[in-house]
Amino acid sequence: MQVLGIDIGGTGIKAAPVDTTKGTLVTERVKVETPHPAQPDAVAAVVAQHVKNFDWTGPVGLTFPGVVVNGVTTTAANLDPAWVGLDTRALFTKAAGVPVSLINDADAAGLAEMKFGAGAGLQGTVLMLTFGTGIGSALFRDGILVPNTEFGHIEIRGRDAEKRASERAKELHDLSWGKWAGRVDEYLRHVEALTAPDLIIIGGGISRKADKFLPLLTSLRATVVPAAMQNDAGIVGAALATGLAAPVG
Repeated sequence: MQVLGIDIGGTGIKAAPVDTTKGTLVTERVKVETPHPAQPDAVAAVVAQHVKNFDWTGPVGLTFPGVVVNGVTTTAANLDPAWVGLDTRALFTKAAGVPVSLINDADAAGLAEMKFGAGAGLQGTVLMLTFGTGIGSALFRDGILVPNTEFGHIEIRGRDAEKRASERAKELHDLSWGKWAGRVDEYLRHVEALTAPDLIIIGGGISRKADKFLPLLTSLRATVVPAAMQNDAGIVGAALATGLAAPVG
């Protein structure tokens, strides 16, 4: 089965058709910069653009960088306050012209990694963390998703963790790999203390450079590995979410 997956992020909106039986992109992904300000109508227009560019009439799965409950977005830390309380699934359904599913972006990436990537076939507690504009999280117990965790907003040293340890924070503060890894290490120790994971999967675009920082992490009980699907996980997970037995978002 093929589904158009659309991954909405704070800096870019990526899309590609996905073969959901293999977990692979059918074509090269297409990326459009996230509008600024990232208001609902502007983002919906990009969703419509992706659907039109792929001449898509089948199912569409979308991710959103915030909490999604019954299609309503209740947080939007890296977009615009206008998203809070909005029936975003209805907005995107209208823009796409076909029914859509909607899921938290990190949850989507986690679904992809648990089915086709670094967490495939694993039991126990698995924590997926995506480092990008912010820090997203997805928690799994024996392969079952606990939706809408927001561990990127754990407070460390008086600030949201993602303000100190996201990939954007590394770029904004021009942090060396060693300095940034120290902040990530401190963050992971906090999250590990709260969730006791057996495995931590590090995703987002920065996972392509895992060799630069994973060896610098210390003092963690959990095994820490890079995401196998890297930055495609969100698109694949968005597509997978359309086929879940229980409603998504």
